Amino acid sequence: MPANCAELEKREHDVLAPYAQLSKNSRGRKILEESPQWRTHFQRDRDRVIHSRAFRRLEHKTQVFFSGSGDHLRTRLTHTMEVAAIARNIARALRLNEDLTEAIALAHDLGHSPCGHSGEETLNELMQEYGGFEHNRQSLRVVELLERKYPNFSGLNLTWETLEGLAKHEAPPNMPSGQEQNKFLSSSLEAQVANLADEITYYSHDLDDGLDSGLLSEVQLDRDIDCWKIASTRIKSEYGDLPEECRHYFIIRCLIDEQVQDVVQTTEANIKDAKVTSADDVRQQSDNLVAYSKKRQETNLQLRTYLYNNLYFSSIVHAPHKRATRMVGDLFRYYQKYPNAMDSFAKSMIIEQGMERSICDHLACMTDRTVILEHDRLIKNSN
Repeated sequence: MPANCAELEKREHDVLAPYAQLSKNSRGRKILEESPQWRTHFQRDRDRVIHSRAFRRLEHKTQVFFSGSGDHLRTRLTHTMEVAAIARNIARALRLNEDLTEAIALAHDLGHSPCGHSGEETLNELMQEYGGFEHNRQSLRVVELLERKYPNFSGLNLTWETLEGLAKHEAPPNMPSGQEQNKFLSSSLEAQVANLADEITYYSHDLDDGLDSGLLSEVQLDRDIDCWKIASTRIKSEYGDLPEECRHYFIIRCLIDEQVQDVVQTTEANIKDAKVTSADDVRQQSDNLVAYSKKRQETNLQLRTYLYNNLYFSSIVHAPHKRATRMVGDLFRYYQKYPNAMDSFAKSMIIEQGMERSICDHLACMTDRTVILEHDRLIKNSN
């Protein structure tokens, strides 16, 4: 017999930790739907995210290097898939709900603007008088409003628990109709895992892209970054002199493994100390339980400072972003004058959402290459 929803929920109950978020205990969706037959509620969330247009667009949005800069450099999509893989591994080790963790991880960057963090800063500046722009809030807008795939509701109608994970530093979303609005201090352990997996991923894999691009060097890393030097020494002692690509891969894999192990061990100790016995006990904690050790935090701060000084603010990385974000600004001001130049959906949102917010949504949904093409079509070629 195939495993139906009830059987899958029973497996969760039998296997997961008492403080994990069980699918059968979900607070549900804003719009009531029948339970899925062969999936849990969180598996349905994951699938809806993967099948969204916003998820497909991540392939052509910048991670660090401008989209299209190199065949092997990461995009928002490859970054998102790597976050989901690491998040699932941590969740499995802690006996948490892997499906919920994965759904949050896969959706965490759906609202990211084109042109990387420079694009986000530009949209935030342009929107200062209209509520600002922040990609976590925008991810919620995407899944609650901007995706239009279903006949009975706007957005993806995800469960409250997945929306809670996307809210991150914002207040948790409102409970579905008829439920008491609890005053929680923290999010679920699954949401915390997805958030920390994002940090593990971008520090480690941005190192990889920086080395591939030639902006970072092993000589400098061996000299300045303690965790790199330790991992490099370990890999050489175990495998000898490896070819460059293989050596980089194994060192970075070692860095990721060390961080995952540190997070799992530290989190297990935090959970034990907090004496939590349910998912809502976790939400009542004033501090996150999923965390690095103090020593690992210090190690990561050294790595983060190095990456900002030598990679993120490099002129080679920054210059293409700045050119593209100027185009974002040009398009924003053009649409203010000529809103009919936007697509039909963006125009239809103006009455409900306001001119500038509709323009912002329209621009945030664009990929890097769409920004360039639209700028050429509407502004550059018209001058």
